[in-house]
Amino acid sequence: MEDDAPVIYGLEFQARALTPQTAEADAIRFLVGTQSLKYDNQIHIIDFDDENNIINKNVLLHQAGEIWHISASPADKGVLATCYSKTSDSRVQARAAVWRMPKELESGSQESPDDSASTAQTLELLCHLDNTAHGNVACVTWEPMGDGKKVISLADNHLLLWDLQESSSQAVLASSASLEGKGQLKFTSGRWSPHHNCTQVATASDTTLRGWDTRSMSQIYCIENAHGQLVRDLDFNPNKQYYLASCGDDCKVKFWDTRNVTEPVKTLEEHSHWVWSVRYNHSHDQLVLTGSSDSRVILSNMVSISSEPFGHLVDDDDVSDPEEHHADEKSKEPLQDNVIATYEEHEDSVYAVDWSSADPWLFASLSYDGRLVINRVPRALKYHILL
Repeated sequence: MEDDAPVIYGLEFQARALTPQTAEADAIRFLVGTQSLKYDNQIHIIDFDDENNIINKNVLLHQAGEIWHISASPADKGVLATCYSKTSDSRVQARAAVWRMPKELESGSQESPDDSASTAQTLELLCHLDNTAHGNVACVTWEPMGDGKKVISLADNHLLLWDLQESSSQAVLASSASLEGKGQLKFTSGRWSPHHNCTQVATASDTTLRGWDTRSMSQIYCIENAHGQLVRDLDFNPNKQYYLASCGDDCKVKFWDTRNVTEPVKTLEEHSHWVWSVRYNHSHDQLVLTGSSDSRVILSNMVSISSEPFGHLVDDDDVSDPEEHHADEKSKEPLQDNVIATYEEHEDSVYAVDWSSADPWLFASLSYDGRLVINRVPRALKYHILL
């Protein structure tokens, strides 16, 4: 099937930061941040034209430093946040800032300009999301359904809630919480839940997952030893409010119900090295993507713990033929979880995977050598889910 062939784009620098342009619901667009110590770093705006199967790109200069994490505003196409490292006084600091891209690039360009002629444009700095008192920033996450005014940054052992004011040119620290305990406690990643009126955030630190209430900045649940080694990433199920997925250095992906944290609901052990990234599909939550430093991307069908464990249910009224109805009754057993596909286009560690915000059947993965691969959910499965 030619249509399912991957499309590959190569950046000239190493890279580990990837995000879809969250506020864009029509065009398929991803943002990729580079990691170069020698040259100015860049953010590549990748537009995918799925009718012609080609990629158009625009490049923005990110002179502040090498990009470790990137996230896009859910409300404004032109605004994004990066976590980057900066060397000052022979010390490396991880900082975070909110930027605006040039107006003409917000909606992407249909024409990919000739590389030699095009000059990279610069980002406009809106505000910094750190003060050195809080330490090194690991990630920034936006309020999912919000107006792009609230962000959370995780810096060392601090959880910081920022209010972006004056059209994002000023960040005011609204509230904060800290990890207490023995040893060097540091956040590694976090996600803001789209449920519960966006009042919950989950964080990973070492082998522990924690839930926080953003109103009181207090801890609401804690999953100790969620993984045997460091937890790398987590994501919320978009349709089931208590479910979240986590992945880590024990090569496992685990699914949790936050109302009962003693055991994971399900565990996947398909990767042979650290799992860096896990993402639920935004529309069909049985589709789960994972990326690992075994250089593979795995698409799993976790249908038994999805919001449609029996497949797409048909109303009785819709079935006119009684015989058809009878055949339908038999198939109402939970469907089996399985690995749909393993993608092996990468030759280096896959540090990021993410779904397009515009097309629920399309996803991108990024490996450290700067290779971005755009793939589709196999067509047979797509029709099986839809029909």
